[in-house]
Amino acid sequence: MNFPNGDIFLGEIIGTAILILFGAGVCAAITLNHSKAKAAGWIVIAFGWGFGVLAGAYTAAPLSGGHINPAVTLGIAVQTGENWDKVPVYLAGQLIGAMLGAVLAWLVYYAQFAANRDKDTATPTLGIFSTIPEIRSPVANLVTEIIATVALVLPILAFGLTKGLGESGTLVLVVALLVVGIGLSLGGPTGYAINPARDLGPRIVHALLPIPNKGPSDWGYSWVPVVGPLIGGVLAAWIYDLAF
Repeated sequence: MNFPNGDIFLGEIIGTAILILFGAGVCAAITLNHSKAKAAGWIVIAFGWGFGVLAGAYTAAPLSGGHINPAVTLGIAVQTGENWDKVPVYLAGQLIGAMLGAVLAWLVYYAQFAANRDKDTATPTLGIFSTIPEIRSPVANLVTEIIATVALVLPILAFGLTKGLGESGTLVLVVALLVVGIGLSLGGPTGYAINPARDLGPRIVHALLPIPNKGPSDWGYSWVPVVGPLIGGVLAAWIYDLAF
């Protein structure tokens, strides 16, 4: 986290925007009518988000370290006990980047969103931007997000002990594969936000954009994919300090 504040802010905006462009893009691809990837399935979603992490984190890494996730930033700050003054800079860049990426994904699929005007054939759009639990149970959903985020942040912290990963440039690739694995294994209950900015930024954009038949933005649930990952990031740091 020892990067200049300006570089951190810019890097996290760019990296998180790329993450959400890929992630919201793959969700739009399988959700919206008149998309060539319509109904492609969960495996496609998991790999789409994984590739988003790969592209976003690699792009941001030279500027900011490529956190692109407030839970990762918080976990690193708690574990190291350092650079707390830089945490707000990371978080601001991540939220702005997530909103920007959501807007870009909307522009890519603008014609498909516009074709969603017919109420008889319209498909829900919130799931393109943000997570929706399959079974709405705030406590269970919160626990799922906490565990899934620990499964992300704890390995990321542990990967730092293997110097060869960083020196070879493969660390980000391994993290991207980790995200794919989390999606495949732990994503079923809530859609695996595991990233507060990834959920909140696009949810704000969903509320603001003139999307036909978009429906509500489900603000009653919005706290779960923010609070859960933040708790998970802190727990991961504590577990790391106890075990390593």
